[in-house]
Amino acid sequence: MFTSVLMVEQPVSAADVEFVTTLHDDEVSFVVLMQPRGAEDRLLRAIDDVALGELQQAIHEADEPEGEEARRPAALALEHTLLSLRAAGSEAVGQLVDGHALDLLRSVVEETHADEVIVLTAPHLVEEFLHRDWASRARHKVGVPVLKVYAHNDEEQ
Repeated sequence: MFTSVLMVEQPVSAADVEFVTTLHDDEVSFVVLMQPRGAEDRLLRAIDDVALGELQQAIHEADEPEGEEARRPAALALEHTLLSLRAAGSEAVGQLVDGHALDLLRSVVEETHADEVIVLTAPHLVEEFLHRDWASRARHKVGVPVLKVYAHNDEEQ
């Protein structure tokens, strides 16, 4: 069985589930790492929203729960993601990221003998430009291929 570590920051859409579960001909099991929103990233998210023309999102950036308040929505998003992957016929387990995401990623890849990492994320223009996004940094931390995929919203279908 092929094992993928799936790093996400929001619940997966139906299109994302279909994409990640059909990437390989083999049966795939997933280990999902859900990153709760952090207050330290608020400015970067607002800049990304403006750069992408999402002015309403930039205005309401401060309204989203962050830090400890973001753990409950992240746990619900993780549960939705796991249920969606299982409904598509894949094995799936997961956890919330506490602390440094890339250290956890490295240990999960080693412990599970994962074959790849998939970073499923919204565009983060500033971090990507500076090569500080998860995928760019993960490529230097893990010894497996790292695929970066932009997440879909269910409304985009």
